[in-house]
Amino acid sequence: MTKTLPDKNMPIGTDAPKIGLVSLGCPKALVDSERIVTRLRAEGYELSPSYEGADAVVVNTCGFLNSAKEESLQAIGEALASNGRVIVTGCLGVEAERIRDHYPDVLAVTGPQAYEAVVEAVHEAVLRAHDPLLDLVPPQGIRFTPRHYAYLKISEGCNHSCSFCIIPHLRGPLRSRPFGDVMREAERLVAAGVQELLVISQDTSAYGLDLEYAEAAWGGRPVETRFADLAEALGSLGVWVRMHYVYPYPHVDQILPLMADGQILPYLDIPFQHASPRVLKAMRRPARREKTLERLARWRTQCSELAVRSTFIVGFPGETEDDFTELLSWLSEARLARVGCFKYEDVDGAPANALPDQVPEEVKDERYARLMAHQQAISAEVLGARVGEALEVIVDDVDAEGAIARSHWDAPDIDGNVFVDGDNGLRPGDRLSVKVTGASEYDLWASPLCPRTDAAV
Repeated sequence: MTKTLPDKNMPIGTDAPKIGLVSLGCPKALVDSERIVTRLRAEGYELSPSYEGADAVVVNTCGFLNSAKEESLQAIGEALASNGRVIVTGCLGVEAERIRDHYPDVLAVTGPQAYEAVVEAVHEAVLRAHDPLLDLVPPQGIRFTPRHYAYLKISEGCNHSCSFCIIPHLRGPLRSRPFGDVMREAERLVAAGVQELLVISQDTSAYGLDLEYAEAAWGGRPVETRFADLAEALGSLGVWVRMHYVYPYPHVDQILPLMADGQILPYLDIPFQHASPRVLKAMRRPARREKTLERLARWRTQCSELAVRSTFIVGFPGETEDDFTELLSWLSEARLARVGCFKYEDVDGAPANALPDQVPEEVKDERYARLMAHQQAISAEVLGARVGEALEVIVDDVDAEGAIARSHWDAPDIDGNVFVDGDNGLRPGDRLSVKVTGASEYDLWASPLCPRTDAAV
């Protein structure tokens, strides 16, 4: 190795995965190497003084002069020849194509100061096993949800500027998590017994936009940091995957085949907020009535089992009776499975506070009641059509009368339930097939068709 951390820094141990490191170039690059190693050591990785003893090798390159670039390429080649599992980072990493032209078998290439990306690549190449004697926190982290489902946050912040919202001010612009970080968390959750992953963010379908859809590696193949690629990868884990807070962008079409094939749940949570073009414009919302209805129809053609839930605001400043009537008409055409409604209220710092024609509270109350009654009738028809059908459910709780479960079309806490009758020895986290025997505007009743197909342990 041209330059490595000295042997005195090498920890003693036999069971933890070992990483070799070659650090080339200036002192700034050496500091970068120190930061990478500090992070890896904190996570339980050990350092190897030789290629042969390493589970993978990180080469921190220099790219300042042509001679330095050649030295870096030689170091990569040496590491590949001696170990075969190499991650490249540092200044030469900005010339990723040049590196891959020389050495197509490198595991990953990242640029300078890309500490998170390097550690992500190490995680992908060499997974460290959880050690209950050393680790104070379980690999899936500390969660407040039941054991059988978990929320998976894929990004922070938002790039929209809705006039009623201050989320971008509170949380900043969109910041997507690296693809590998999301998938490793998902794998840890599934390994810990989670049967349902609920994907959340402020704008789930914008995932990867801020990273310019950066290329990553997952499952032995290249992927892009995009909504569709992430959905496909999550769908390969064998558990329910439910998508929340999805804007109706055209590229959402790409995940409908995954729903039709059963890889992810046929469920979309889309915050439409309203249907009147005039109100949507005042809200600064990116949607139009006609295009949205066309898109819903197309999605249902691609996946007949699709259920769409949404939320709406009534009493937004300037909302007229005609605007509200248009919203009710839209709901009749859209036939959404689940709908939530909020009465508009000012939020400190939101631009909508200054809009004219504020709607009186009594009008908000009246419109709220009308919308909910209107949608209840729609939901009752939608759910009533399920009577006699067979469907898969997941059990959330068990009481003296039977199991309280959810279908593919029900998110926990916000949607309905499926009440499964009888004492069937079911436990939370069990998944089983049932036959629907009754329905209301919110819930279903069912009987088991067969023993549970999967269970939390």
